[in-house]
Formats: sequence, structure tokens, C-alpha cells
Amino acid sequence: MDILNALVAFLNFVFIPAAAYGAQLALGALGVTLVYGILRFSNFAHGDTMAFGTAVTILVTWGLQAIGISFGPLPTALLALPFGIAATAALVLLTDRAVYRFYRVKKAAPIILVMASVGVMFLMNGITRLLIGVDEQRFSDGTRFVMDVRTFKAMTGLKEGLALKTTQVLTVVVAMIVVWALFRFLNRTKSGKAMRAYSDNEDLALLSGIDPEKVVRMTWIIAASLATIAGVLYGLDKAFKPFNYFQILLPIFAAAIVGGLGNPLGAIAGGFVVAFSEVAVTYPWLKVARYLFPGWEPEGLLQLLGTEYKFAVSFVILIAVLLFKPTGLFRGKSV
Repeated sequence: MDILNALVAFLNFVFIPAAAYGAQLALGALGVTLVYGILRFSNFAHGDTMAFGTAVTILVTWGLQAIGISFGPLPTALLALPFGIAATAALVLLTDRAVYRFYRVKKAAPIILVMASVGVMFLMNGITRLLIGVDEQRFSDGTRFVMDVRTFKAMTGLKEGLALKTTQVLTVVVAMIVVWALFRFLNRTKSGKAMRAYSDNEDLALLSGIDPEKVVRMTWIIAASLATIAGVLYGLDKAFKPFNYFQILLPIFAAAIVGGLGNPLGAIAGGFVVAFSEVAVTYPWLKVARYLFPGWEPEGLLQLLGTEYKFAVSFVILIAVLLFKPTGLFRGKSV
């Protein structure tokens, strides 16, 4: 029985939160790796692109709620999500036209584009703050729990309870659907194959008649869609605050680099590696240890790092991968 309680505690505080967080990081890392693989630069504005898309989605959500439209047991934000994606896609296409296209035509070094993306990052951050403010916002409605602690205890008779939030299930399900749709698009459609060909060999793709501007537009639209979906899922699961999306940029890049920057499959794997590492290192394992080893009273909480240092885990992983395997687990482009 104690082993079952330990398992429930592990699921409740480590596995389920890490799985939801990993799905959010994976979607964010997919956007980063797509831009890197096709446009060949690291987009440091990606976190604030997520914030902008989420802010627009929140505003539309409030508008829908004000006129009495809801989505039943699911968050109304899902109905507002297409509006957020459309607004974010328009913004990144405008940014590409105003900023990145100039350097791309001049065939500037990737580091120039990276620095330009830093400037775009601060601009997007300012736009988002003007749009929705700097305070924390919670915009989740509908059913809050698929399974709550009290119901679980009554069903199982266990001492330890399990809480499964609707947003956690929604995050994993939506991430699976989005990843399936993306890989199907890249592998089965003419536009997707053109993007892959452009990524593999730009000169050969141009000789084959592929329109580079169309590829660039498709890349930005897909990256904006991934960023908005990831941002909304992250905001629903936790809370929305513009600065949080600036902070999440580090684990997103860590996920992309761990899996192999430029490799979509690696981005997904990297997201879960980083998420489980962060949660496992910052979780106090005392409760699980008490169930597994009754009568043993260890000193302290058996916590390797406090939760305030969770982004340090991403930084350590990032440095380790860059030092020992710069192409990542799935052999992306060397960085």
C-alpha cells in the first residue's frame, strides 16, 4: 500500500506536471527549431512571440465571455485561439518584412539576424505589456479538474490523493494533435516538402523552382502558430504574465539544443528531457521517501535545488550539451 501511495505522489507531483510542462516546451522548441532549420538563425524573440499570441487570445477570451459565449467544460480560450494565431502570424510576417528580410537579402551573417531578433524581442515585449499590462492574469474557465484529490481517495482508499487538472490533460492532447499535424504537413504536402528541401539545400531548392519567399512565409506562420498554442497552453496551466515568457525562453532553447537544433523530432524529445529534469531536481522527495522507507526520517526535504533555481537546471543542461554533444541527441545542425 505504501508503494502505491509513493507511486501516486510521484505521479501527482512529478510525472503529470512534468508531462504537461514538457509538452509546452516541446511546442515552443518546435517553433525555434523550425526557424533555425529553415531561416538559419536563432530567434530570441520567440518567447515574447508566445506572450503576444497569448495576450491577444486572453483579450478575445474576455470578449467572448462578455457576450456569453463559453466552451462548456473546456476553456473558452480554445475558441479564441485562432484569433490569437492570426494576430501573431500577422505580426511576425510584418516583422519579417520590416526587419529580417533586409538582412536575408543582403545575406548577412546569422549573428546579425540573432542580434536583430533581440531587438524584436524587446519591441514585442513592450507591445504585449501595452496591450494587456504587466499583472498576472488567469483566464481558465470550465471544469477545473478531471480528477480531484477527494474523489481519488474515495475511489481507491489510498492515503495519498491524485489531482489531474483539465488544463494538464488538454495540454498533452493538444500537443499530440499539433505535432501529428505538423509532421503530416512536412512529410505529405507539397509546401511541407518544399520547406524540407529548402532546409536541406537552399541552392538546390532554388534550382528546383521552389519559391523562397513562400517558404519563408510558411515558416513564420507555422512558428507563430506553434508559439501561440504553446503560450496559451502554458498560461492556462499556470498563469499569464509577460515576464514569464521571457524567462521560459531559456528552457525552450535548451530543449531545442538538447534534441538537436534544427531537428523537429529532437525538439519534442528535448522538451520532455528538460521538463522532467527541472521538476525532478526541484521536487522535495521527502514524502515519497517516507512511503518507500517507513520509519526512516531523513534530514531535510531531499530536494536538490529550490524551485527558484529551476531555470538553472536548463542552463546546466544547455552548457553540457554544447560542450559534449553540440549536435544534440538527434544530430541537429551544430551550433
